[in-house]
Amino acid sequence: MIDLLSLETYCNGLLDSAVFEDYCPNGLQVESCERVTRLMVGVTACQALIDAARDWQADVLLVHHGFFWQGESAPLRGVKGRRIASLLTGGISLLAYHLPLDAHATYGNNAELGRRLGFDGRATEGDGGLIWQAELPEAILAAELSQRIGQCLGRQPLHIEGHQRPIQRIGWCTGAAQGYIDRAAALGFDAYLSGEASEQTVHMAREMGIDYFAAGHHATERYGVQALGRHLAERFGLIYRFVDIDNPV
Repeated sequence: MIDLLSLETYCNGLLDSAVFEDYCPNGLQVESCERVTRLMVGVTACQALIDAARDWQADVLLVHHGFFWQGESAPLRGVKGRRIASLLTGGISLLAYHLPLDAHATYGNNAELGRRLGFDGRATEGDGGLIWQAELPEAILAAELSQRIGQCLGRQPLHIEGHQRPIQRIGWCTGAAQGYIDRAAALGFDAYLSGEASEQTVHMAREMGIDYFAAGHHATERYGVQALGRHLAERFGLIYRFVDIDNPV
């Protein structure tokens, strides 16, 4: 057991959240308890995940995608109002970490995805931990890489072919990071992996000569929050559960 504010302070320090200029507040977003014994984690604080946390009688819900994004409507009404009301009436606090959880060298989404794919990866220089890279011991065909990704994530990626070469140098950034494809090409990667694809991603991959794999926003970002949740459970003696709310995007 640990008190809520001490848990937030620990997470903020561990993830170095203060250094990130993010699109949302990182840390405690909804305060609705004082002590934490039961910790549920998931990717996105949607109603289905909140309902699961209420049924399980969680004290804290820890997610990657929380609330209060830049540019969204401020009033607590509609979907957002119902979600926050469910947390408050259920006595559940919400902790959310976005870019800090993508970038963390041990518990981050990029680090965890690389480990699961069997990549001996590291963050690139000058990109804030948001782009990772690895060099395979032996070059493989794009079809082999696509199969590996599909087997690991449980869904076949969209593959945009940018060249005919075997793949050895790979870059990746989880989630909606297709916009980094130009940076990946400039770094000399044979392939770049992220979660989503935009219309322009296809043309960029073809014209810059880099293979692109869109493996799913949700699918690529399931693992960091689990690693962080397990760490917190072990360190503070918490009861822990991960709930995966399926999302095909």
